[in-house]
Amino acid sequence: MRAAYFDCPAGASGDMILGALVDAGCPIGALEATLGALSVTGWRLDARPVERAGLRGTHLAVETDPAVRFHDLADLLTPIKRSALPGTVKTRATRILTRLAEAEARVHGVSVEAVHFHEVGALDTLVDVVGALAGLDALGVEAVHVSAFPLGGGTVESAHGRLPVPAPATAELLRGFPVYDNGVRAELVTPTGAAILTTLATPGRLPTMTLEALGWGAGTRELPIPNLLRVMIGEATEGPGGAETETLSAVETTIDDMSPQLYEPLIERLLEAGALDVYLTPVIMKRSRPGIVLTAFGSPGRVAELAALLFRETTTIGVRWHEWQRARLPRELVRVETAFGPVTFKVSRLGGRAVTVTPEFEEVRRIAREQGRPVREVLELVRAEGRRLLDPSD
Repeated sequence: MRAAYFDCPAGASGDMILGALVDAGCPIGALEATLGALSVTGWRLDARPVERAGLRGTHLAVETDPAVRFHDLADLLTPIKRSALPGTVKTRATRILTRLAEAEARVHGVSVEAVHFHEVGALDTLVDVVGALAGLDALGVEAVHVSAFPLGGGTVESAHGRLPVPAPATAELLRGFPVYDNGVRAELVTPTGAAILTTLATPGRLPTMTLEALGWGAGTRELPIPNLLRVMIGEATEGPGGAETETLSAVETTIDDMSPQLYEPLIERLLEAGALDVYLTPVIMKRSRPGIVLTAFGSPGRVAELAALLFRETTTIGVRWHEWQRARLPRELVRVETAFGPVTFKVSRLGGRAVTVTPEFEEVRRIAREQGRPVREVLELVRAEGRRLLDPSD
C-alpha cells in the first residue's frame, strides 16, 4: 500500500499541502486538469521554488478572482456535485468541506446551513481541498498519516475580529489529534489545512515504508523555524491480510478500591481525551481480592495525557504503558442519500473494495423512531442499501 506521511513541524495550510505534493513529484498539470472538472473560473496556480530558513521548498500560490465567492456550504458543494470528478474525490471533498462548516457552526453557535464562509470559504479553499485530493491520487497514495500538530500562539485577524491562535474552528477540527506547543507565536495550522489532514489522515508516527519521494511545501511567512511542511511517500509495510499497520500505546492500571459507578464517566473522559478504545477486564489480585484492569488504547503521543487523567480520575497510584502494532483497514465516513434520507456510513476498504459498510447507529435509531419501525429492521435495510450504493461490485 502506497502511503503518505505529513510531517508538520511548522504546521499546515492548504497551500503548503499542495506545495508539498507538487514538490514530491505531482505534476501541476494534474492538479489543473482535476480542478478544471469543477467548471469554476477565476483561479490560477503558481508554483515556484523558495527558501525558508536555509531549506528549499515549493511555494504553491492559489491566485483567485475576489469576485468569485461561495457564501455557504451548499454553494461550495454545488460545483463538486455537478462535476465529472471521480466518485472518491467527490465524497472526500464533500466530507472535508462539511467538517469545516460543522466546526464553524459549533464555534459560532449556529446551524451548518447558517454558516457564512469568509476567509475559509472562498474559492481558494475549494481549490485547496480538491487540489490536495487530486495530488494524492496523482501520486498513487492510498493511505495518509500525519504527525502531531504544533498549535502556535498569539492572535490572528479574521472576519470576526481578532481571534486567539489556534483559531476556534482549527481547534475544533484538531479534536482527537495530538497537538503541542513549539514556542512559535503565530498561526501555524489553518482551518483548511486542519480540515484536509484530520479528515484524510491517521495520526501517529511515521509508518514503516520504503521511502520513494520527499516533498517540501513552503508557507508564506518567515518564522523562527523553517516554514515548511514535509510529505514522505513510499510503499508501506502491509500487515496481516494486506491491511496497513500502525503503532498504538496501551495505557493500563489495576484498581481494586474504586466504586463501579465511577467507571462510566471515566471511560467517557478517556475517549474525549483521545483514547481510541477503552475496556475493563476483571482479575483476581493478591490475597484473592477482585480487581479491574483498565486499558486505554491511543496514539503514542497521547500516553502522557491519558496517564494524567487516570491519576486524577481514579484511585490508582501507578500507571504502565507499552506499544502494540495493529493492522488496520483504511476507513472513511461517507454520507449517502438513501431511501430513508441521508445516512452516514463508516466504510473500510481492502484493495480498493469496500469490505465493511456500517451505518451510524444513532442515525439508524432516529430513523426507526421517526418511522415507528424496529431498529433491527431499519439497520438491516440501511446497511444493505449502503453496501449496494458504495460497493456496486458486491
